[in-house]
Amino acid sequence: MSLLKNQTYQPLTEASALALAKSLNILPENAELTCTEIGDGNLNLVFHIIDNKQRKGLIIKQALPYAKVVGESWPLTVKRAKIEADALKVFGHITPDFVPEVYYTDDVLAITVMEDLSHLSIARTGFINGETYPLISKHLGEFLAKTLFYTSDYAIGPSLKKEQVQRFINPELCKITEDLIFTDPFFDAETNDFEESLRPAVEKLWQDQDLKFHVTVLKKSFLSEAEVLLHGDLHTGSIFACESQTKVIDPEFAFYGPAGFDIGQVFANLAFQLIANQEKETLIIQHIETFWNIFKEQYTRLWKTENKEEFAGTNTFLNFILSKYFEDAVGFAGCELIRRTIGLAHVADLDQIPNQQSRLTAKQKSLELGKVLIKKRTEINTLEKLVEAVRNN
Repeated sequence: MSLLKNQTYQPLTEASALALAKSLNILPENAELTCTEIGDGNLNLVFHIIDNKQRKGLIIKQALPYAKVVGESWPLTVKRAKIEADALKVFGHITPDFVPEVYYTDDVLAITVMEDLSHLSIARTGFINGETYPLISKHLGEFLAKTLFYTSDYAIGPSLKKEQVQRFINPELCKITEDLIFTDPFFDAETNDFEESLRPAVEKLWQDQDLKFHVTVLKKSFLSEAEVLLHGDLHTGSIFACESQTKVIDPEFAFYGPAGFDIGQVFANLAFQLIANQEKETLIIQHIETFWNIFKEQYTRLWKTENKEEFAGTNTFLNFILSKYFEDAVGFAGCELIRRTIGLAHVADLDQIPNQQSRLTAKQKSLELGKVLIKKRTEINTLEKLVEAVRNN
């Protein structure tokens, strides 16, 4: 249903978001509702509706027709809201414990109404503030093992997979990734943003033709390998967590692409915490190891019990798939490390380091580790080698 039938898209306000929430009858009829705009992301409006009696609520998210981080000079389709809602529904069907429940969508308004996760914290903020999240790596390993397997040819067959590829065509959001992760950071592009003290390291990176070759290979994979339904932006700012729960949000970049991309995003965004604070080395290394080991264990179990591919019974093919995913993930992690250091969208892990010299050193380490992971991804072909690279750069 649409509340604005025969009308065109218009941005919500706190008042209209509150009216929408009341009309949906999701919360109790006698609820005392208040609405607060809480959106602090790059692309969308987000409203928190809370029942002051029950202290229960819901979230209303609306896609803006432009990139909020830049303004109206960067137009974007609001159809991405449907992509996000559909991805949440797919992921929710596969792993209901790890994504918010979707209550309602409106394609005209580009709105998704979903479960309130305000009892949890954004994982990036929590890590920066000293939280450890003992189960987050286990949960992410299970989430990706199941979503990457159950959206692949091996689980749903080639015909249905091709239909899903068509359903999740997402050219505008993919173009952002193609530009901001695989292109702009490696050239003197206007979108880049870095401290002047980093310029010598950045210009050296721009002149590294071998690095650019390897990035182009990774970009080709991103452009052409429709292996699985990806979240597409799985950083620690897209994860809510506490001691016992993990919820993955914001899959508006979802599309069918190479499985290693989402895995690499997790590797990189864990590594940022180690780079920013060496005292966390033991914790972060444990998270990286647990994440991959759980992913590998769960994916292997699904492969052996639910695979529709005729050659599924051969361990040789399974090992090939896992090795490919890991190698791709290492390279994609390197791209994420570099783009979040000198590209348009940074991470607070690095930017909020208060001491200028410490911040500069951390960003230099991020660039160096990124280059190593990209150029040596075929050599860093085991978890032990990845851990060694993260520790030593």
